[in-house]
Amino acid sequence: MTPTSLPSPAPAAGSGTDFDLVVIGASYAGVGIVAAAREAGFAGRIALVGDEAELPYQRPPLSKGFLLGTSAAILPLKGEPFYREAQIDLIAGRRTVAIDRPSRRVRLDDGSELGFGTLALTTGARAAALRCPGAELEGVLSLRSHDDALRLSERLGAASALVIIGGGFIGLEVAAAAIKLGKQVTVIEAGPRLIGHAVAPEISAFIHSVHAGQGVAIRLATKVERIEGEGGRVIAVICEDGTRLPCDLVLAAVGAVPNTELAMAAGLSVVDGIVVDEFCRTSDPAIFAAGDCTSHPNPFAGRQMRLSSVQNAHDQGRVVGHAVAGKEEPYRAVPWFWSDQYDVKLQMVGLANGGASVLRGSPEEGRFSLFRYEGKRLAAIESIGRPADHMMGRRLIAAGISPTPQQAADPAFDLRSLA
Repeated sequence: MTPTSLPSPAPAAGSGTDFDLVVIGASYAGVGIVAAAREAGFAGRIALVGDEAELPYQRPPLSKGFLLGTSAAILPLKGEPFYREAQIDLIAGRRTVAIDRPSRRVRLDDGSELGFGTLALTTGARAAALRCPGAELEGVLSLRSHDDALRLSERLGAASALVIIGGGFIGLEVAAAAIKLGKQVTVIEAGPRLIGHAVAPEISAFIHSVHAGQGVAIRLATKVERIEGEGGRVIAVICEDGTRLPCDLVLAAVGAVPNTELAMAAGLSVVDGIVVDEFCRTSDPAIFAAGDCTSHPNPFAGRQMRLSSVQNAHDQGRVVGHAVAGKEEPYRAVPWFWSDQYDVKLQMVGLANGGASVLRGSPEEGRFSLFRYEGKRLAAIESIGRPADHMMGRRLIAAGISPTPQQAADPAFDLRSLA
């Protein structure tokens, strides 16, 4: 058995198998739940069910080092000994097809059933489908899973020209990897700027200049009309303005869709995600949910929202694991994110909705932060090459401490003095 594989067949449960806790979805949130539950003293039987054959693994490297061959083939979140020593029944390569809430049972795709005392849904999200003629052609790919990354890596090695539809984090990270591999890369973004949904205009402009400087052709405010094929394979992307972009590979990076079908079929409340409260409970008190599939009340946004991030999945997983062990604690984690593109590290903490921005550092030197305010309150910090600002931002925003705009703008001011 390799470090990233499971025994074959994976631990199977028969029709009469019962567990105190069943977790559906084996990624960050799912692993976080079972680890936190054991850490908090939960002694009941636990099953973690995942539809992929591998040990639960890290996903961020798939759009970066994995494509360049600089990271391991797959990086497990926990090694196989963890599951054995923590007495977690890891049921891999099995898809959950139904939840029977009255009888507290779930049915898997092999016909077996698992009884549960408590159920947790960590079903994650999937890549949003590209909706245009030609999207079904060979050579049109998306990226979400290890299998997706394998296909993309194989095709990228043989490709000469890549068109990426979507100028968000995944699209830009893949663009950076493809440029390093010597490929011709075009990014098409329907909006007026790159990663416009997530960062301030100043950060968008800097990231734009970095990619353009590396040779990426960027087309903003552009929509795709169709993908042209020949012999069933992609040969070009046709834009609505009539521009034809010859290519032999297309990456659809147009967002993610939460996997809520199981929850909906079971009658749970779903509104842009499985609706949970501050303890990650669904509308059924016996069922929790965590991670990319959830819509939760976020204290930093002041509203119900869905967050797709490793941090959110991990922290919600801990909340669920502790609640299952009888140690309830509300979700109060400060949202934070990151993205690596070329040698640029973009780090974000907090959530901003417009408001004033204050510059700290030097964009010309490639080391600066934007402190984003809502009124007098520091709502978010977006940093390029200034990790200390990011780390202090996590402390300050969590504590509700706001430097004045004058203090934020002065690189000589020690932010640590406020904490």
